[in-house]
Amino acid sequence: MSEAAEVFNPEFNPGGSEGAVDTNILPWIPVDGVNGMSVKTMRASAETGMFSIIVKLDKGAAMPVAVYLSGMDMFVLSGQLIYRQDADTSILPPGAWGYISANSKVAAIVAEEETEILLNAYGAIAFLDDQHALSRILTSLDIMRMARQHGVALVPSTLSGCVVERQEPLANEPQPLAIAMGNASHLIQASEGAAANVGDFKHPHFVDTREVPWITLEGMETIGLKILRVSEDNGYISLIVRHNGVAPGHTHLGAGDFLILEGRIGVRAGPPEGHGPGVWYFEPPGARHDASQRLSEEDLIYYSNIYGPLVFDEGPGTPVTMVLSWIEYKAMAEAHGAQLVPSIHPNDSSLLASSPLVGRA
Repeated sequence: MSEAAEVFNPEFNPGGSEGAVDTNILPWIPVDGVNGMSVKTMRASAETGMFSIIVKLDKGAAMPVAVYLSGMDMFVLSGQLIYRQDADTSILPPGAWGYISANSKVAAIVAEEETEILLNAYGAIAFLDDQHALSRILTSLDIMRMARQHGVALVPSTLSGCVVERQEPLANEPQPLAIAMGNASHLIQASEGAAANVGDFKHPHFVDTREVPWITLEGMETIGLKILRVSEDNGYISLIVRHNGVAPGHTHLGAGDFLILEGRIGVRAGPPEGHGPGVWYFEPPGARHDASQRLSEEDLIYYSNIYGPLVFDEGPGTPVTMVLSWIEYKAMAEAHGAQLVPSIHPNDSSLLASSPLVGRA
């Protein structure tokens, strides 16, 4: 192992939290200028402009008409959303997942009831007013400012940041997510007779993750994957993982993030009881896991974005046994008939942003 690797990936005494944050103890922070919308802040990059938040919309509130300057993905955790674009209406219940490509102008997304959404923005979001003129821009610097004002320590974006001891935990009253209050299995499998939670997906930007088939890897049959999107442009993969075995040692050549939906996971440097629903991780490029495993009786399930290849081995310094990149994930999805959410919509003129922003689509 190189000297640099020893510095960034200490094997036995990593310190810090390895990029984990329990969102259940984070405060809900109101978003200026958007009534009924508040967020929990997890990560914001000053380098790339990307940020990850959990959004809460009060009943009847809406994410405003917006232009997503660098795209975004979203996963509905609780509640229900209505999305109307032109003549089509989509109903998005818990378990709905979507991807909006860069420079897309998106109509308001309204909460039929109080709703919580995991949102990963790949860059700034330009909110528009009722006249479709620019109202405000939400950037990673805004997320940093909001976190700082409320005493929230954001998850670091680098290996060197993740091995530094974190500050004292927040002393505020916990405000847990809905998924932390009970069984969240409905996010990935439909409950019998739960008609109220049946979605209506009219737009190709969204998918009901409950309808996506599970895929298993040869030699890793205790781990299942629901592959949602694969980008041939940047190699990003979005998926849901059912992690019921022990994942072999691997290194993240690109970053990754994931939110635990159900069960408990045990990782190096984590607490003996593991981490449960609502814990969000960011794995910076170069992060290594010698083992991670389920610590609960129920399935361990999490939603994840993988921003580069995973390299598997049998221990530090041993030969590579397997590489998983976007190529392998796409091949798996095609072999099992999984309908991936498109990364671009060349014929979707209704979503193309006009230039300048103050114009109409």
